[in-house]
Amino acid sequence: MSARSDWAGREAPSLDDIEEIARQGFAALPDTFRKLCGDIEIRVAEFPEADVLDDLDLESEFDILGLFEGVGLAQDDAVGHTGQMPNRVWLYRRPILDYWAEHVETLGAVVSHVLVHEIGHHFGLSDEDMEALEAEAERAG
Repeated sequence: MSARSDWAGREAPSLDDIEEIARQGFAALPDTFRKLCGDIEIRVAEFPEADVLDDLDLESEFDILGLFEGVGLAQDDAVGHTGQMPNRVWLYRRPILDYWAEHVETLGAVVSHVLVHEIGHHFGLSDEDMEALEAEAERAG
């Protein structure tokens, strides 16, 4: 009798599982960066809402892994604060799982990458800046 694979009894990660992975990824980011993020919310949904697909002119709900929603720091002074919703990052579970299944990366690495990329929009960071943040988080984790 062969040993049973650990995967045989596992279920796909839930919304809560993805959120926990994202929170761990966020906690691994440098302190100074996290403090600058303030009260940014991290939310997880199965898929983006239809209006997101329409606004971004996407053909499929699998074409987007995450989304920054709110006012980026670069635009913050130009926008009034009355009634402003909190900044948040949306992570889309099913597209993330689909991407993960097609690539040779851990689920944690994929979720962290999407999280950093979306927060990077908040700060107006370049791709190089975001790559440096991810590398620093990997070294810390």
